[in-house]
Amino acid sequence: MSIRSLALPLTGIALSLATLSSPAQEAAKPTPPPAAPKEDRTKNRGPESVELKFKLPPPPVLSPEEAVKALKVAKGFKVQLVAAEPMVEAPVAMSWDDQGRLYVVEMRGYMNDVNGAGEDQPIGRIKRLEDTDGDGKMDKAAVFVDKLLMPRGVMALGDGAVVAEPPNLTFYHDTDGDGVADKQEVIGGSYGSAGGQPEHMANSPTWCMDNLIWSAGYGQRIRYSQGKFTSEPTKSGGQWGLTQDDWGRRYFNYNSDLLRSDLLPPAVYERNPNLTDRLALNYQVMKDQTTWPAVPTPGVNRGYTEKQLRPDGRLATVTGTCGAGIYRGDLFPKEFRGNAFIPEPCGYLVKRLVLSESGGVLSAKNAYTETEFLTSTDERFRPVNAYNGPDGALYIVDMARGIVQHKFFLTHYLVANIEARKLEQPVNLGRIYRIVPEDKPAPATVKLPKDSAGIVALLAHANGHVRDTAQRVLVERGDASVVPAIAEIAAKAELPQARVQALWTLDGLKALTPEVLTAALKDSHEKVRVAGVRLANLLVMPELYKMLDDSSAEVRVQLALQLSAQPGPDAMKSVLTLLKKGGSPLLNDAITSGLRGRELEFLQALLAEPAGKTDTLVASGLVQVLANCITTERKSARVSGLLEVVAAQATNSPRQLALLNGMAGTPLDKKAKAQPRKLLYLEAQPAALTALSAKLASNKAANTLLTTVDKALAWPGKPGVPPPPVVKPLTVDQQAQFEKGKLIYAGLCAACHQPGGTGLEGLAPPVVDSEWVIGAVDRPARIIMHGLSGPVTVSGRTWHLEMPPLPHLTDDDIANVLTYMRREWDHTASPVSTKEINAIRTANAGRTKAWTADELRKTVKPAAKESPKAAAK
Repeated sequence: MSIRSLALPLTGIALSLATLSSPAQEAAKPTPPPAAPKEDRTKNRGPESVELKFKLPPPPVLSPEEAVKALKVAKGFKVQLVAAEPMVEAPVAMSWDDQGRLYVVEMRGYMNDVNGAGEDQPIGRIKRLEDTDGDGKMDKAAVFVDKLLMPRGVMALGDGAVVAEPPNLTFYHDTDGDGVADKQEVIGGSYGSAGGQPEHMANSPTWCMDNLIWSAGYGQRIRYSQGKFTSEPTKSGGQWGLTQDDWGRRYFNYNSDLLRSDLLPPAVYERNPNLTDRLALNYQVMKDQTTWPAVPTPGVNRGYTEKQLRPDGRLATVTGTCGAGIYRGDLFPKEFRGNAFIPEPCGYLVKRLVLSESGGVLSAKNAYTETEFLTSTDERFRPVNAYNGPDGALYIVDMARGIVQHKFFLTHYLVANIEARKLEQPVNLGRIYRIVPEDKPAPATVKLPKDSAGIVALLAHANGHVRDTAQRVLVERGDASVVPAIAEIAAKAELPQARVQALWTLDGLKALTPEVLTAALKDSHEKVRVAGVRLANLLVMPELYKMLDDSSAEVRVQLALQLSAQPGPDAMKSVLTLLKKGGSPLLNDAITSGLRGRELEFLQALLAEPAGKTDTLVASGLVQVLANCITTERKSARVSGLLEVVAAQATNSPRQLALLNGMAGTPLDKKAKAQPRKLLYLEAQPAALTALSAKLASNKAANTLLTTVDKALAWPGKPGVPPPPVVKPLTVDQQAQFEKGKLIYAGLCAACHQPGGTGLEGLAPPVVDSEWVIGAVDRPARIIMHGLSGPVTVSGRTWHLEMPPLPHLTDDDIANVLTYMRREWDHTASPVSTKEINAIRTANAGRTKAWTADELRKTVKPAAKESPKAAAK
C-alpha cells in the first residue's frame, strides 16, 4: 500500500501502450487548473505597453507522434519516443534504478496559467515507468508517490528513491516491490521552502563519484553509508540540473549561462576561508551564449528588448538553459564522448558543446555553426533535462507546455504572447525521448545482477551510467567480500575511467589500501594519478614527494593541494618546486587553501628565495594571494607582521608592490574590482607603515596602494577614526529570532547567496558587508517583499540581475531572517522586530512592482539607528 492516498487508478497496475496511447485531440484536452485567485497583472515586469513583434498564429497542439516528426536531430541520429501523456504529465526530472526502471518527477502544479494556478495544490507525483518487453518504450507505470507539492527532484536508491519536495528531502521505500512507496524517512528539512520560488531552490539530488549526494543550488552534501544519512555544509552552484563526467567532475548551469563547473572540489576552499578569490568554483566553462533555434521564438520573457531576438525572430542568446548532461554512453561515436548536451526550452532546442581541458581548466565550444544538435518547430517542445541511459542512449525530458516562465518573473510582453497565441493550455502533456544512432541496432538496457560479485564487473563497463550505478549499489550494500575484485579492476581494467571508478568505489567502502593507492600513483594515465593523489592519505605521503616532476599539470595541482597542508620545510620546498613548474592557473588556490593560519610564515620562507631574472613568486601571483589572505584574516598582530615583511622588501620592487596589492585587496583578475575592507583596529600605529610612507612617497602607484591599506587600519589616536564600536548583545528573544532566521536563510537564501554570504558569480551578489543588508532596515525588507530589479551596486560592484519577491514570507519570517543576516558574518547592525516590518509593509501597501536601486535610495524612511560595522577583535 502507498503511504499516501492514491489519486490515479493506474497506480501499481501494468498498462499496455495501447491503453496509454490517446488521439491528439485527447492529449490536447486541458486539465482544468485548480482554482486560484486572479492576480493583479500590474505586478508583471517590463514595459506595460507592449507590441508583439512577430504576430504568429497560435501553434497547434501536437500529438506525441506529431511532436517526434517536428524534431530535427543532427545527421546520423534519430529520435524515439519513450513515454508520453497520459503515462507522464509535466515531467521535469528522472532517475534510473539498477533494474532499468525509470523514476520520473511530474511537476503538475507548475504554472497552470499565467497567474500560477496549481502551485498551492499537492498534485505533483513521482511515477515509476518500466519497459517490460525491451523495445525501448515504457509500457508499465505506477504512481510511486503522489500528492506532492511542487516536487523537484528524484534519485533512485536502494528499494526506492530519494524525492525532493521542499522543504524536505525524503527517502521513500517500496518494501514489497509493487512500484508504490509504502515507507518513508525524512533526510533533511531545509531542501528549499514549501511554496517558495521554484526557479531558485535546491533540486536534482545526484549520487556522484565521490560517494556524496550533491544537489544544484543546495548548501549541503549528503553521505549515505550503512543505511544512515549524514550531511555537512558545502557550496553548490547551479540553478536547474546537475551532471558529472567520467572523472567525477560536476557540471551545472544558470538560465542565461550554458555551462559551469567546480574545477576543484568546494572542500578545497573550506580549508581556508581567508582565500576569497576562488578561481575554481563556479567556473564558466562556456563563454559564448549564442544559440540558433530552428524557428522564430517570440514568446521569450524579454523579447521586447533589442538584442534578445534576432531580426528574424529567433532567440539570439540563451535565456532558459537548464539540465545539462555530459554524454558518457557507449552508443554514440567516439567524438561525442564527454560532450555536453544542454536543453534550452525557450529556444525549443538541445545544444551540443565540445569540451577540452588543459591543466585542469575546462573550456567549451559549439559543436555546430549556426545550428544545434536537436531543434523543434513545435513551440511546446520544452526540454528541461538531459540524461545518460543504461542502454547508452541520450534521454531528453520534455515538459511539453506553452508556459515555462514562472509568474514571479513574467513580463507584460510574455503574458501578451501567451494570451494572444493561446499557450496557457494544455498543461497535461509530457514526453520523454531517447536519441540513438541511425546505423546501429536497438540498444539493450543493462540491468545489474542481484549478487554483489556479479555487479563488480560492471565497474569496467564502457557506459559511464552503468559504472555509476554499479558503484552506487556496491557502496550502498557495503559488502566487504567484493573488495579484492574491485581492487583488481582498479589496477588492471583496460579503461582508465574504470580504474578511477574502482578507486572511488573502494573509497566508499573504506577499503583503500596503501598498495592500491601506490599503484594508482604510478598509473600510466594522468586521470588515474589525479584520483590517486586526491585520495592519498598519510600512509602514502612519501610517495607524493616522488611525483614533483610529474608530466601532468593537473597531477601537480593535486600534489599542491596535498603537500601545502603538510607541515615542515620539506613540504614547503616541494610546493615551491611545483610552483616553479607552473602549468595551471589553479596552483595558487591549491597551495593557499592548505595554509590557513600559516600564510605569513610560508610567505616569509618563500621570500627568502632569491628573485632571479623571472620572479616566479610575483609572476604566479602567489605573493599577492598570500598577502590578501593574511589581511583578510583580520588578526592585528599578523597584519602588523605582514607590514614589517612589506617594509623589509627592496623599495618599489615587484615583490613589495605585489604584497601591497594583496593587502589592498586588489584581485588578480584585472577585470574584477577590489572590494573595500572593513576597518581593522590595531593596538598601536605600526612603525612599518610609517617607514613605508616615507619610502614610497615618490612612487604614485605604490603610494596609492599604501593609502588604500592605511584607510583600512585604525589605532588609538588616529585622526578621523571613531573608537571601536560597542555591540549590544542580543536579548533572549532576539537570539531566538536569529536562530529562526538562520534556518530560513539556509533553506531559502543560501542556494544563491551561499551559506557564507559570499554570493554566487553570475547569479547573486554577496550579502556579507553589503550596505543593502546592514544599512537602513527598510531597504532589505522592501526587497524581500517586492523584489529588486537591477542594476544594483553592492560593495562597489554593479550587478545586472534581478531578485524575485518572496511573498510567502510572513512579517515574522522577514524580521527573523534580517536579524540573522544583520548579526552573522561579523555584522553588528541592529536586530529587526516584527513591528518594524509591519510598519514598512503598511507604508508600502499597494506596491506590486519590483524596486529599483534608485527608488530604494530615494524613498528611505527613518529606521532604528544602526550600529557601525564591526571591526576585528
